[in-house]
Amino acid sequence: MKRRVLVSGGAGFIGSHLVRAYLASGDTVTVLDDLSSGKRENLPEGVTLVQADVRSPEARALAASGGFTILNHHAAQMDVRRSVEDPVFDAQVNVLGLLNLLVGAKAGGVQRVVFASSGGTVYGDGAVAPTPETAAKLPASPYGTAKLTSEYYLATFAQLFGLAAVALRYSNVYGPRQNPHGEAGVVAIFGRRMLAGEPVTIYGDGEQTRDLVYVEDVAAANVLAAERPLPPLASLDARAFNVGTGVETTVNRLAELLAAAVGRSSDIRRAPARSGEILRSSLDVSKAARELGWRPQVPLGEGLKRTVRWIGEG
Repeated sequence: MKRRVLVSGGAGFIGSHLVRAYLASGDTVTVLDDLSSGKRENLPEGVTLVQADVRSPEARALAASGGFTILNHHAAQMDVRRSVEDPVFDAQVNVLGLLNLLVGAKAGGVQRVVFASSGGTVYGDGAVAPTPETAAKLPASPYGTAKLTSEYYLATFAQLFGLAAVALRYSNVYGPRQNPHGEAGVVAIFGRRMLAGEPVTIYGDGEQTRDLVYVEDVAAANVLAAERPLPPLASLDARAFNVGTGVETTVNRLAELLAAAVGRSSDIRRAPARSGEILRSSLDVSKAARELGWRPQVPLGEGLKRTVRWIGEG
C-alpha cells in the first residue's frame, strides 16, 4: 500500500538517502527542510519540498494537514561542539522542533514516527562496547541530552495518544552527500582534504573509536522501522534500535583506510582533544537484526571507496 511520508531534514545528508529509499518502496514523499544545511539539489524529481523551520507554525500545520502516514524526523542541530557552546539553541531545534512536529502529527493522524537518535551520544563514555540498547544513559554533551529527551517525549506521546514511535540510535553515519564542513562528517572532511593533497587534523591521540555505518544501510533501517510491527512499550528502550555495525575503528585507522581509498597519503596534524567527544563507540545491533530484520550490508572499505568516488566527482 502506498504511504504518504513526511521527511523532516530530507534535503540533508541522511535525509536525502531516506527520501530515495521511501520512493523505491513506492511511497509518496514530502520533504520539510529549511535548507540551512540541506540542499535542494540533493532531492530527486517527484518530491515536494516545503521550506520551513521545524519550530515554525508552518511546519506544525504541514504535519497536521498533509494526510501523512509516517513522519520521519531527521531535521536537527547536529554539531556536538555547537551544543556545548550554545545548549539553548540546541534544545530549541532538537527538542522543541520535535515537539512542534509531534503536536502536528497527533492532530493529523500520523500513524508512526521514525526518529533519528544518536547511539554515539545518548550512552556516553563508560558503556560496554558494543553497547546494547539497555545500557545506562549518560550523555556527555547537550546534543546527546536533547536526543535522549526527545526519546522520552516520543514514549510519552505513545502512551498518551497512541502515536507509535521508533527511535533509531545511529552510530557514525558516512557516505555520499555528507557535509564536509560540520563536526560530524569526519569521513567527508578527511576524504576531501586527502583528495586535494591537504593535511588532515586528528584531535587527541587518534585512538578514540567510532562505529562507521554506510548511509544506504541506514536508509534501509528507516524503511523497515516504518513498517515492521513494534513491541509493547514496556520501557524507553523497547522501541529503540541501534543502527551501526558493532565494529570499532580508531580515527588513526580510518585515516589509513581513507588514504588507501584515495590512493595517496596525507600529512597528519595533531590537535588537543575536543570537549564533549566520547572516546569509544560501537553499537550492538543484534536487536535490529532480530526485530527489524536489518543488518548492515556495506563493508567499511567498500563504503569508503564509494564515498571517495562521489567526492571526486563533485
